[in-house]
Order: sequence, then structure tokens, then C-alpha cells
Amino acid sequence: MKSKHNLIAAMALTSLISAGVASHVHAEELTIPVGSQADRSEISLPSTGMSQDSVRNRWGAPQEMKGPVGEPPISQWHYPNFIVYFEHNQVLHSVVKRNRK
Repeated sequence: MKSKHNLIAAMALTSLISAGVASHVHAEELTIPVGSQADRSEISLPSTGMSQDSVRNRWGAPQEMKGPVGEPPISQWHYPNFIVYFEHNQVLHSVVKRNRK
């Protein structure tokens, strides 16, 4: 009988603690507006793994070049509609620039 009483007391205490913690938990809804970004399917972009020479041959000289910075060295080539990120001499990722209205 005593073990049953202890079990009930433990369950009651757990319930009270859970309810107390739950009442202090608060979640905020964060809304972030989606920018007007061009559709990736409407623009030709360099593929991952392409060399800098291949990118330059296909899309021409970039408007601006930044880097390299860090280790491994990451550089950026800025074109009118997109940015190409390179790791060493190879395309790491291409990002479409947001349309400005």
C-alpha cells in the first residue's frame, strides 16, 4: 500500500512540475517576408565543380571579384543577375540575385 501511495505522489509531483514548466514555455511566431527572387529556371547559372576558366569563357568577366578569404580560400564573382562562389578554382555554389523593385 505504501508503494502505491509513493507512486501516486511521484506521479502527482511530476504532473505539477510538468505543468509549471509548460506554463513558462513561450513560443513566438517569427515571420520573414520572402524576397522577390528571380526564378532559377529562367537564368543560366554555373554548375558546382566548374572551373573559373570555364565560367569566364561562358559568362565573360565578372563585374566584381571579391576574395579569396579564409581557409579553404573562398572567392566571389559578381555578375548582373547572380553571384558565383568558388573554393580554390572550382564553383562551390551559384546564387541568383534578388530582384530590386
